Amino acid sequence: MRNYLKCLAVLFVTVSLFNCKEDTSAREFETTAADSVDVEQQPIKSILTAQEQSSMTPDEIIGRLKKGNENFVSNNLTQRDHSEQRRVATIGQYPKAIVLSCVDSRVPVEDVFDLGIGDIFVARVAGNIENIEIVGSMEFATAVAGSKLVIVMGHTACGAVKHAIDNTDAASMNMNALADLLNEIKPSVEATEKNGDVSSKNTVFTNSVIHTNARMTVEDIRKQSPKMAELETNGQIKIVSAVYDMETGKVEFLK
Repeated sequence: MRNYLKCLAVLFVTVSLFNCKEDTSAREFETTAADSVDVEQQPIKSILTAQEQSSMTPDEIIGRLKKGNENFVSNNLTQRDHSEQRRVATIGQYPKAIVLSCVDSRVPVEDVFDLGIGDIFVARVAGNIENIEIVGSMEFATAVAGSKLVIVMGHTACGAVKHAIDNTDAASMNMNALADLLNEIKPSVEATEKNGDVSSKNTVFTNSVIHTNARMTVEDIRKQSPKMAELETNGQIKIVSAVYDMETGKVEFLK
């Protein structure tokens, strides 16, 4: 009888150990499965907070934008839950930068830097030139809303720059406002070193004007806004120029 009970006890312990091992394996499988889900990119639901905006330096923001542009070039954009981000954004906004870009539909600014709702302010005008309204918007973005970076971003194959180079007479076609806009770009044409034919057919020269135009716009912004010039002098913001390459998708930050 005692031997029989001993056998039962051994059998019970063996079964218990087997079940325990099976349960542990099941939990390990569940944990592994959960971890594998975490490894896969989950859509971002949050937006930039005031604390995150405040903690970043202008140089750090440039670094993040460069990394975002690498994601864009490699077709590896971050997944975002835009519905949730839109809902959260109703509470407030704390963008880290403002980008002045051309109106060209082939330059999707947020995508170019792999950004979502609430990440940046975007101002757009043909030829990415500054005017009083845009400079005022930049002052709001930096001095009021806390953005740390101002980017003037030109792009290759810019139609506005091409027409400024070719002296297109927009006024003769009853487009007086466009004529004024092209006149704003022409100083950049004059300031660019001439290299061969001075026409938009000269791609090297045209690209040089595009670079010059972005740089000169930055200088004009500093002149028009003493407040932003002061913030930059104090190291609180940076005003920089960049050029987006239409063919490669890469953004070059200019020196």
